[in-house]
Amino acid sequence: MSTKELLKHTRALQQKKFRDQHGLFLVQGRKVVAEVLASPLDVVEVFATEEAARDMALTQAHILPVHDLERIGTFEHGNEVVAVVRKPKEAQPAFPGKGAFVLAVDHVADPGNLGTLLRIADWFGAGQLWCANESVEAWNPKCVQAAMGSLFRIPVVYTDLAATLRRAAEAGVHIYKAEASGASVFTVKLQRPAVLVLGSESHGLSKAVIEGPGTSVAIPAFGRAESLNVAAAAAALCMEMVRQD
Repeated sequence: MSTKELLKHTRALQQKKFRDQHGLFLVQGRKVVAEVLASPLDVVEVFATEEAARDMALTQAHILPVHDLERIGTFEHGNEVVAVVRKPKEAQPAFPGKGAFVLAVDHVADPGNLGTLLRIADWFGAGQLWCANESVEAWNPKCVQAAMGSLFRIPVVYTDLAATLRRAAEAGVHIYKAEASGASVFTVKLQRPAVLVLGSESHGLSKAVIEGPGTSVAIPAFGRAESLNVAAAAAALCMEMVRQD
């Protein structure tokens, strides 16, 4: 394949249909590319400026001028290195064992929020991130960037969330659902193994999840803000989960 064709195919990965078709996704920026190179994922190609390749010891990289890197990457400015990575095998829900927990999100639509949720799951030691099937794709460039490497460590599972939560509860896993009407999370004894479940940015939890098993918990407000961003709420719940351990 010529360099021109290779760049064309790489640029196409900015679109979901081509990521799905080829099973590949883009990783951009020095830090996140370094993270994926250190991970078990299969890095298919690396494109870099001469300076970035030298600084990062990228001996197998395709050396390109900045204007070509800006065409294949999604950054407005500062595209120094872009990697093409093969998607890992689709993960399946793994119920948390003794002392463990997972984070779950119902219909998250914003890729930046999903990436931030991955960082939160990674920071607090969640085993997986479960997403309702309708949630945004984890390989979206905005999600990959927001996750800052956590996508390569925390398995993202797309599933029928309500059904998976029912099975988890039947297996003895404690389900905690974030709802404004729930009891203060600071007064509820959070027990593990557990799943912490948050709703979408706009609509909260789906009816099927609300009507399913679990305990409703809320983050009490001490000021006048109307609500918390889903990632901020996830951080608060995860903090309380590990604090009570």
